[in-house]
Amino acid sequence: MQSIWHDTASLPVFPIQQTDMKTDVLIVGGGLTGLLCAYFLKNAGIDCLVAESNTICAHTSGNTTAKITVQHGCCYQKILTDYGKTAALQYLNANRSALAAYRQLCAAMDCDFEEKDAVIYAYHEDEKQTLAAEARAYKILGISAQHSACETLPFHTLDALAMPRQAQFHPLKFVKEITKDLPIVEHTRIKRFEKTTAVTEHGKIFANRVIIASHFPFINTHGLYFMKQYQYRSYVLALEHAQEVGGMYISTAPDGLSLRNWGDTLILGGRGHKTGKKSGGFSELWAFAASHYPGCRIRESWATQDCITPDGIPYIGRYARTLPNFYVATGFNKWGMTSAMAAAQILTDRLIGRENPNAAVFSPLGRKFKAQILLNGLTAAGNLLCPLPRRCSHLGCALRYNKTEHSWDCPCHGSRFDKTGQILDGPANRPL
Repeated sequence: MQSIWHDTASLPVFPIQQTDMKTDVLIVGGGLTGLLCAYFLKNAGIDCLVAESNTICAHTSGNTTAKITVQHGCCYQKILTDYGKTAALQYLNANRSALAAYRQLCAAMDCDFEEKDAVIYAYHEDEKQTLAAEARAYKILGISAQHSACETLPFHTLDALAMPRQAQFHPLKFVKEITKDLPIVEHTRIKRFEKTTAVTEHGKIFANRVIIASHFPFINTHGLYFMKQYQYRSYVLALEHAQEVGGMYISTAPDGLSLRNWGDTLILGGRGHKTGKKSGGFSELWAFAASHYPGCRIRESWATQDCITPDGIPYIGRYARTLPNFYVATGFNKWGMTSAMAAAQILTDRLIGRENPNAAVFSPLGRKFKAQILLNGLTAAGNLLCPLPRRCSHLGCALRYNKTEHSWDCPCHGSRFDKTGQILDGPANRPL
């Protein structure tokens, strides 16, 4: 399986670490977040280095549906309820700033950047109340939106909110542009840290400050990120000979459908589940495509994985109070394109000593305790006691075999391994 983005763009190849290295800021992870951090820091005159364990954008950043929008599901009603209007406006403005940055950068690039309406729709009757609450949140926050009939979708919707002038692009064409002349080493997995010095498979990387942008943080002794989020797996089809939908659509339901076009190809995603749990996976998307787009052809199919936080807000900022000079960006809740840019802006400002007015809402420190954190802990405890023989190299949870993708998946923290035990997804950083 390969995403349509990997199929239609070639990324530059970067060297493997050959000897000990030294930098001011070490960025762990060569996904879009880490690469944007490096791009902005380098432009600010800060010495930095990206260390990627595989190749850049090999995982989530290369398997996205690539929507750039401040409409992140029905998030604003939840933030207003949990943290109030000031926090909701910070979240909104950070993502508006991210969208504006993409608009500016992409204007000089060939990366298929297009302005599109972002639309969230209600399919079932019980989803209408959720959508109505989000519409009220929009009014409180001054968000411009209008109700939509979703006439281009192949199924009936009960209501929808359309947010104008959002965007979509080809993520890997964008990455190809921003990585020109960036300091990057690939196939360089970090095994552990000795203060701010990274011990890798090939030597050491001496740094003064560290950004952990490795999708799911792997440092377990600080921050407790393995308790504060979980991973969610989703499926995507690229369809030919399917109806043009015009905008970018997403369901109010967590396992609902996402639709957008790239040229004459329809990107259909959804039917997700918590990593390590059973689901219909691709079969449900195939059935939907056959039913609603008869005569379509599946050009590509792939899966992706996202980190989900209990309150729906990413963790961006200080890694932990007990870990000086470490910073983190994780938990993007399926909205990685906009969140990656917001994280890069916030962390760059932090590292060059500039105040960012929207940073407070994303701080990992002092967030409210949620029942989901307790549930994550109980899930992990149950899997630790499970007598299944294959154990995750991260924290020892029992692995489940994923028949759809022929992998061993961890239901505790979302690590995945191929049939030979090699790592497909972290936070595990050792093979089985």
